[in-house]
Amino acid sequence: MNQQFSPYERLGGESAVRQLVVRFYELMDTLPEAATIRAMHPTPLDSSEQKLFMFLSGWLGGPQLYVEQYGHPRLRARHLPFVVDEAARDAWMLCMTRAIEEQVMDDALLRDHLLTSLYKTADFMKNQ
Repeated sequence: MNQQFSPYERLGGESAVRQLVVRFYELMDTLPEAATIRAMHPTPLDSSEQKLFMFLSGWLGGPQLYVEQYGHPRLRARHLPFVVDEAARDAWMLCMTRAIEEQVMDDALLRDHLLTSLYKTADFMKNQ
């Protein structure tokens, strides 16, 4: 992958990360295969959407919005109240994979890097 630009920049910056997160939650909200992870989220999804946007901005190499507002993400600890098993991981990845594939069509290296890295992160969240 091109080391000259961060994944945040290669994706398209703030508006692209926002678009990715919006699409991710649209998919989670509508795909029957995502019902288990949808049930773990509040209604409406606005707060979850904003937090994921803030987290991904920093995780991708852009502004550390989440850290600035909430401190260290402590992802595993924040997910402990929920049953995160292989099925939950796979449902989350289904939504994220589709969102990324729809948005990152012309940069296979970036798409593959994001999916591999996000899978590792999602797999690390498993607590069951």
